[in-house]
This record gives sequence, structure tokens and C-alpha cells, in this order.
Amino acid sequence: MNPPERDRRTDRDRAERRDLTGRQRGAARTESRGQFSSQAPSERRRSADPARTAALEVLRAVDEEDAYANLVLPPLLSRRGVRGRDAGFATELAYGALRLAGRYDAVVEIAARRPVTALDAPVRDVLRLGAHQLLGMRVPAHAAVSETVGLARDRVGAGAAQLVNAVLRRVAEAPLEEWLVRIGDAADPTGEDRVARLAVTESHPAWVVRALREALVGHGRPVDELEALLAADNTPARVSLVARPGLVDREELLAAVPAGTRGTRGTVAPTAVVLDGGDPADVPPVRDGRAGVQDEGSQLVALALLAAPLEGRDERWLDLCAGPGGKSALLAGAALDRGARLLATEVQPHRTRLVDRSLRAVPRRAVEAVRTQDGRELGESEPGAFDRVLVDAPCTGLGALRRRPEARWRRSPADLAALGTLQRELLTSALAAVRPGGVVAYVTCSPHLAETSLVVKDVVRARAKAGATVTRLDTRAVVAEVSPDLDAGAPGPGSDVQLWPHRHGTDAMYLALLRRED
Repeated sequence: MNPPERDRRTDRDRAERRDLTGRQRGAARTESRGQFSSQAPSERRRSADPARTAALEVLRAVDEEDAYANLVLPPLLSRRGVRGRDAGFATELAYGALRLAGRYDAVVEIAARRPVTALDAPVRDVLRLGAHQLLGMRVPAHAAVSETVGLARDRVGAGAAQLVNAVLRRVAEAPLEEWLVRIGDAADPTGEDRVARLAVTESHPAWVVRALREALVGHGRPVDELEALLAADNTPARVSLVARPGLVDREELLAAVPAGTRGTRGTVAPTAVVLDGGDPADVPPVRDGRAGVQDEGSQLVALALLAAPLEGRDERWLDLCAGPGGKSALLAGAALDRGARLLATEVQPHRTRLVDRSLRAVPRRAVEAVRTQDGRELGESEPGAFDRVLVDAPCTGLGALRRRPEARWRRSPADLAALGTLQRELLTSALAAVRPGGVVAYVTCSPHLAETSLVVKDVVRARAKAGATVTRLDTRAVVAEVSPDLDAGAPGPGSDVQLWPHRHGTDAMYLALLRRED
């Protein structure tokens, strides 16, 4: 920061310190009781270590630049030379602090005895990092406090560092279990508002908690699973690889996993290999594009489209919203064995380039084109031209919150209206682009009812009013053919499939298979 900013921040810090209670002021001035007492002032951390600095920079980029943590962190670690265990520490610290920001803000409010919004944003981020070390990681309390105070001193200022010191000492006085009770009681003092309690303890916006509760019930799951679902969102997903059909089989991919990294066969998709640690880029088939990183649920929905019963020819396929290209690569690989060709369209040029890269290992005979085009135009420009169509519609992404730590804080209920219109337009276009007897797969990475079954019902009804007949296939029966051990619910005409992270270990992917009749 420049000097005027530092001067203003120092003034604010003085005011903040005056507002602390006597107990907090004492903690801010001296190393006090217990595990902190043995550390002499000359030994206290005066600067920040690279891993924690990188984590803070990620949080600041997310806050100030609306950046995505998974895009910011890897190049940042590379530039800073943070590798190995330090890189893993920085990743867990940054992602955990973002994912659990709602929980930690509630803790900080009690420990600081002031609204978290009264704190400057950089101080708030430092406190989130410190709280995650104390309550979410196996970092000794004295190290978590000392290192985080050093980070504050180095990046925010000496005055803020004293505030951070005092607040984190109070956080360290109780274990996570006790803090969860305290913040839950603060959010729900009457004990009657379960949504408010879960929102703060499981770190989800309240509207998301309500939406997921409704999604569970609407998709036939007990509401008692809500807490397990929210907890699953807070558990980092393991890395899943896809063995792209026609390019590499699963056993070959499994054998290519480097020594020292454990790989196992996936349990949901027959193309999946799950890694327990390691870098996917170290796996040769991933480097050359014959395999890729892809959630098992994402693999399953594409495989289900391929397994859906089809009447007539099976030669031309369409991926209507193809970016970034994982499902396109799976479909194109399968097209090699079937003598089919894939057209992939994507409305954003930079995402079109990602699709091209995903398809780099696929022989050109299986790829008709990768085209920058609005998928809503395909039904009119090429009516009845395709045998199989995938609509992986843009959505809120509520099904992938465990992979995108900042996503839950960026969405709002207002997003649903615009997305719902787009989703209906894309599915309508797909049903116009598929030929009679052909199949459309409607997919979202969200379980929200407004983005899943309601979209399908509305579009099928609208097509019927326009004189076109669309049949909802027995999607659960098709999925059972692909993944026999998966519990996707009882098969039946017109069924759809909703996957869940707490039940299936996948992202919360939704799938409905539709056949155009005329």
C-alpha cells in the first residue's frame, strides 16, 4: 500500500485497539499465559512465510479482482517457488479459508466483539487464515498465532498485527466443537431456525441452505440428509481422472499413475481413476490429452447419453455448451469407435480454445468442428441435424461447491431468473437440433429445482403446446446400465437422475434424457 493508505490504516488501527476490552489489550501487548508464554518478544515472527503470503494474496485477489482461486493460486505458487508440502499447505489454507469464511467470520465476531464488517478487508482475510489454521488444520496454536501475526505485520501493518494477535488468542482458547455451538447459538438463539444455524456452522449462505433442502426433498431424498450434504460441500474433492474412450482404457491409465501416487478405480463411472494425492500432470496420458481431470459424475452423464436407446442412424453428435471441453473429449473419443462425428459449440472464444485443447489427442475424423457459436442458434440453423445432443447448461454451480471455494459467496437468488431463461432456451434449441428419434441429455452441475426438473417440465410442456412431442426417457435405467452399483433411485418412465456429493462422492450433477418423437 502507499504511505497515505498506511497512515489512514494506522489511525483506524489505533481506534480499534482503544475499543478492545482490557483482556484483549493485555493479550495484544504481551505474550501471556499457557502455550504462548515461552516465546520471547525477540523470537516472535516478524515477517510472513511464503506459503501463508501466497494464501493471503489469493484471498485478496478473490475479494478485490473477483478472481477464481483455482486459477490464481497455481501460477502464484510457481512464481514464488512454493513447492511440495508448502504448496499443499498454501492450497489447503487458501481454499479452506474461502470455503469456510462464513463460519470463521462468525467466530471472529465473537472473539473481536464487533461486527466482522467493521474490520478492513485485508485484516478480515488475515483473521480467516488464522482461524482456519486454529480450527480447521493441524497447526499448533502457538505457530498459527505467531505466523499469522507475522503475516499481518508484514502485509497489513503493526497496528493491525496487534489486533490479529488479540483476536486469534481468543479463538485459540476453545476447540472447534465449542465454537460451533457458540456461533450456532448466536445465529439461532431460540433454537428454532435450523437454516440459520446450519448456514453459519456449515458456512453456506442461508438461501443456498434453503435451496439445497428443497432440492433434497424435490429429488426424493430425506431432508435429514441436509447437514451431511453441507458437510460434503466443505470436504475437498479427490482428483478424478477420465480414461477417454477410444484413446486410453482405464487399466492403461491406472498403470500410468507414477510410483508414489496411489490410483484406484472409480466407483461411479467405468472410465474413472481416482488419485490419492500427486499431480495429475505427472500422469503421461493426462499430459498428452488421452485422459483428463474430470469428476466422476461429469463422466457418468456423458456416458449415459452414449448409452441412451436411439432409433435410426447414430452418426452426428452435438455438444451444445462445450467449454471447457471435458465432456466433448469423452464423446469424441467414443465417436472414434462408433464411426460418428462430434460438433462442439461454445459461445465464448476463450472457452472454445479450451475445448480445442481438450480435443488435441482425438483424431480429426471424429471431430467435425469446434465452433464459436451461441447454442441457442443451432436449433434454427441446423434443425433436425443431430442424432445425440448434450446440453451441459450454464448454471449456478451449486453442485460443485467443494471444488470452487469462493463460488457459494458469489451467487444470489437473483441469478436464477437469468440462468433459467438461458437454460430453457438452450434445451429448446437442442430439441429442435436433434432429429426425430434422437436423444438429448439435459445436464446441470446444480441440484436446484429451478435449474433441473422445472426446466425440463417447462420445455417439454412448451414443445407440446407447439405441436411437438418429447418423451422423457427412463434415465435411471440407462444410468444403471452404465454404473450398475450406483443407487440413483428406482427406475421408471420419465425419471431423471440427481447425484449427490454426500451419497455418491461426485459433484451434484443432474441428468434428464429426452427423445424427440416428431
